[in-house]
Amino acid sequence: MRIVSLLPSATEIVYALGLDEHLAGVSCDCDYPPEVSVKPVVSHPALTISPDSTPASIDQDVRASMSESEPLYRLDRDLVRELQPDLILAQDLCRVCAVPSGHVTEALATIGCSSTVLSLDPKGLFDVIGDIERVAQVTDSGISGERVARSLRDRIESVRSATALLEPVDVLALEWADPPFTAGHWIPEMVSLAGGREVLGVAAAPSRSATWTEIAQAEPEAVVFMPCGFGLDEAVEQGSGLFEVPEFAALPAARNGRVVAVDGSSYFSRPGPRLVDGLEILAWATHPETFRAPPPGRARWIP
Repeated sequence: MRIVSLLPSATEIVYALGLDEHLAGVSCDCDYPPEVSVKPVVSHPALTISPDSTPASIDQDVRASMSESEPLYRLDRDLVRELQPDLILAQDLCRVCAVPSGHVTEALATIGCSSTVLSLDPKGLFDVIGDIERVAQVTDSGISGERVARSLRDRIESVRSATALLEPVDVLALEWADPPFTAGHWIPEMVSLAGGREVLGVAAAPSRSATWTEIAQAEPEAVVFMPCGFGLDEAVEQGSGLFEVPEFAALPAARNGRVVAVDGSSYFSRPGPRLVDGLEILAWATHPETFRAPPPGRARWIP
């Protein structure tokens, strides 16, 4: 079987199932595990983001492209035709994250390719595990799928049972700095499992922009800054700048040293196996007196 993955989380699922030899092509954003770098790239960003771009300018550029119905990613149809994949892993959850599966289906019809398109669109953490099992099923990797799913569920249960009797902490999961975006989809569920109470984000709903007034009124006891698509160093840099916003600096979390920056790209933005690592990071950020600190490179208190 020849597989093309158009999103990083699906690529991580393919590797977790031991199917990397069947992976024929990936997206431009697929960077984990490191050995994926040798795979042909079949999708590329249509929007150019310079190293000097700010969160505000990135948000403006994305909004402008979406308002004009311009694609944010372009599929290399010639390469897909050459690879002739049996299975393409895509998504319809977020136009900003990857090529939508509907666009993929249209492209396949144009180039005369009969690949099966499997759309992975989880709304919650356990939906992600369900997607792992779905990929395992369509690739005849049921045993591997059961093993991976069982391991992830066991780790989730370990966190849940450890937080069950703890006093919940009011948490703000912040997905973007300017404008501020509260996290949605699977993140509020993860906050709850980690012993927190998400103050603004809604489980299974999209992330949304918020005002600093809303955030101030929510009075979070802890803030987890997880900028979508950015690693830890960028999160620390952007997160430190949040303290220049008066409403943020006045939050209980900011006054009491309970603001943590995390590698959002690796452990929170991508609905793949490493979300469970993200859950363990959240548990520590929410109850640092109970959970051990994550390995270096995953999270850091700020400022």
